[in-house]
Amino acid sequence: MELADVARRRKMVRSFSTEPVPAHVLDHVLDLACRAPSAGNTGGWDAVVLAGPDETAPFWDATTTADWRARSRRWAGLSRAPVVVALFVDPDAYRARYAEPDKDGPDGELGGVDGEWPVPYWFVDGGFAVMVMLLAATDAGLGACFLGNFRGEAALRGALGVPDDRRYVGAVLMGEPTGDDPPSPSLARGRRRASEVVHRGGW
Repeated sequence: MELADVARRRKMVRSFSTEPVPAHVLDHVLDLACRAPSAGNTGGWDAVVLAGPDETAPFWDATTTADWRARSRRWAGLSRAPVVVALFVDPDAYRARYAEPDKDGPDGELGGVDGEWPVPYWFVDGGFAVMVMLLAATDAGLGACFLGNFRGEAALRGALGVPDDRRYVGAVLMGEPTGDDPPSPSLARGRRRASEVVHRGGW
């Protein structure tokens, strides 16, 4: 599939069958994610891959509540996802990388070591990796979606044995899509066209 076709076909799929994702397909998606851009070539993200209900159950226990599951019209479809890829980033890896001689400016301004970073590159890189996974899954004929980090970060780290210094970005769900996927109300907003978002030569 051409890149333009993949980009146009990609959508957030929130209802899955329980059909397992072939190991070679999953490995291909994850391998491509490792090609995502990374600030300073730090590569400061890790993926915890959960396959099958025994492995995905702790993810759902940590990141959802019984009340949410009872109210959500999407819970049934999401919970069937055969693969959940939980993505974690390592802020300290970027602080260390940008303190190295080839990155640190003459006054230390590039590293951001002595203050807040204007842009936390670790989350940017995590987003890059997620986008590659979503596109690669679409290209492989899978359904996929991204679930953001809204609750249970510490509980999830504990359940998965993730070091406490890592930050949870969110999770990519992958699997065979099913037809009972309620459309998101957000779709009614439409997408902004290039003519609305592109400012040439200035704002």
